[in-house]
Amino acid sequence: MIAWQDRVESAGARVERCFTDAAGGVSAAPFTGLNLGAHVGDRAEDVERNRRLLAGALGLERDRLVFMNQVHGADVEVVNGPRSEQAQPYDAVVTTEPDLGLVVLVADCTPVLLADPVAGVAAAVHAGRPGMTAGVVPATVAKMRELGATSISAAVGPSVCGRCYEVPTEMRAAAAAASPVSATVTWQGRPAIDVAAGVVDQLSREGVEVTWVPGCTRESADLYSYRRDQRTGRSAGVVVLRRDT
Repeated sequence: MIAWQDRVESAGARVERCFTDAAGGVSAAPFTGLNLGAHVGDRAEDVERNRRLLAGALGLERDRLVFMNQVHGADVEVVNGPRSEQAQPYDAVVTTEPDLGLVVLVADCTPVLLADPVAGVAAAVHAGRPGMTAGVVPATVAKMRELGATSISAAVGPSVCGRCYEVPTEMRAAAAAASPVSATVTWQGRPAIDVAAGVVDQLSREGVEVTWVPGCTRESADLYSYRRDQRTGRSAGVVVLRRDT
């Protein structure tokens, strides 16, 4: 269930970050395991049970998990508590509210978890190729700074690697305009994009400290991959602000 997890602590405040895999959960094939995506054709009751399992593993009430209406854009939403999942489309959510789990769902795209525990600001970002190219990551960092963040760290989760993400030449050129290091080639030497490398580059340019969690979704059987399987589930990245009492 929890494939990677860490905690960032400072001045009596802490942030918990994690990335899930497909292990555990109740979903049946082809979503086998802990599918957290409600939009992929899985049984609604199974997805809800999986989400409750995730909330329990994080010590949260189910309604404290905040899911996005992701559309591969660059818009950022500020949330202060639980809200309807039928909200306006956003690909990043930011909060200053403790014990609120911000969730990003992925099956090849790059999940990004951002936090400044001292300022009490956290964010979750869905950075696929269109979002990375459109600047969703720097837009989220800017919004966090508007809310008082001054020392931001990021966890960048597993995604499809550049060697597995073949694209047309013009698409690679568009990504390279946003981040030159994102332009790469596949195992066969054909044009490709390394979205995560582009995201890490953008974060570094913003002065954000980065922890890059290894793993290629297409190459890892324990991770959901749309490119590999087409009809598949969704893994999650979750970030939670905590306050000591």
